[in-house]
Amino acid sequence: MKVIVSEFMDEAALAGFGPQVDLTYDPSLVDNREALLAALPGAQALIVRNRTQVDQAVLDAAPDLRVVGRLGVGLDNIDMAACKARDVIVHPATGANTLSVAEYVISTTLSLLRGAYSSNDTMIAGQWPRNALIGLEASGRVMGLVGYGGIARAVADRARALGMTIAAYDPYLSEDDAAWAEARRCSIDELLGLADVVSLHVPLTDETRGLIDAQAIAGMKPGAIVINTARGGVVDEPALAAALREGRLGGAALDVFETEPLTAEAGAVFKDVPNLILTPHIAGVTDEGNIRVSAITVENVARELAHVPA
Repeated sequence: MKVIVSEFMDEAALAGFGPQVDLTYDPSLVDNREALLAALPGAQALIVRNRTQVDQAVLDAAPDLRVVGRLGVGLDNIDMAACKARDVIVHPATGANTLSVAEYVISTTLSLLRGAYSSNDTMIAGQWPRNALIGLEASGRVMGLVGYGGIARAVADRARALGMTIAAYDPYLSEDDAAWAEARRCSIDELLGLADVVSLHVPLTDETRGLIDAQAIAGMKPGAIVINTARGGVVDEPALAAALREGRLGGAALDVFETEPLTAEAGAVFKDVPNLILTPHIAGVTDEGNIRVSAITVENVARELAHVPA
């Protein structure tokens, strides 16, 4: 059996394939499309993160492909219809990075509300900006969750422990789902008007693209915070930047972007924007999360390969 890994993972997990697997672990393939396509002939399995585009060209270059292992949960970089047409099974690492993302959301929430952690330069210069750094508490505020799946519920558990109340919008979750017992069920407009913190947990689809645009932002509470660990494109980045510059929003944390990796040109919209945290799609990537994601992905792929005739 031949397995290609095109992006980084916990290398120790690869031992789970055993000596019978012809393994190519080359994280540089994600940035070398020609080399990736050249490596695929004869491969029964491909393991990717979110940057490798598993499209028709990849499938055409890998006629023996049987399974794609996704080191994470988002599937927008994988042509699911093309995979289905070819009987290629796609396995996301569902649940493996939930804790990592939930802690990112909570930590950025606290940082943006308190606003006290970027004063080193002024302090070292001999200033004492005490009054300027009087921030806000999380307790008593509303955490608004757009999408109420597993990660959002993990965020809710941690926010609740901080004394926050939970509001959520998820039109695909039935009204009688037990998850609503501890969250206020809202329409999207109700949630945006109610929440002090809006955290996004939805896939990028035609329905969610541009969901948080200028109109949505106008309907938010003054001083609200936006956190996007979902997918770039769900947030209208110029509209968000404008609202932060104008002081209509209190802060934002973006881990995902319309253009990834974020280029200097695409990133220019964020230049000199206040109370903004930008990170390179790492909310779900901690040392522990990477170990879990890698182990689950190897298990998923190895299980599928066990059914492929030698």
